[in-house]
Amino acid sequence: MRSFTTIARLAIFLALSGAAASQESITVQSLLKQQFATVGAITSPIGAGVFLQKGDRLFLCFVAETPQSQTVATRYCKPVQ
Repeated sequence: MRSFTTIARLAIFLALSGAAASQESITVQSLLKQQFATVGAITSPIGAGVFLQKGDRLFLCFVAETPQSQTVATRYCKPVQ
């Protein structure tokens, strides 16, 4: 019984950790939904860079696509300080 309880607790922890991690991921789409505006764009070897701003908060997001991809996907976003 102790083993089952330990496994159940571990499963709950992993499920909650995954949910928290998915909520924390920042994408171009998530920033646009928060009313960020596109204020600039750059080209780089890793893909297009998009600057998004809301008030005094500025993010730089890199996006990429391939001929086979159905969408342009966010690679990652980081706040600019």
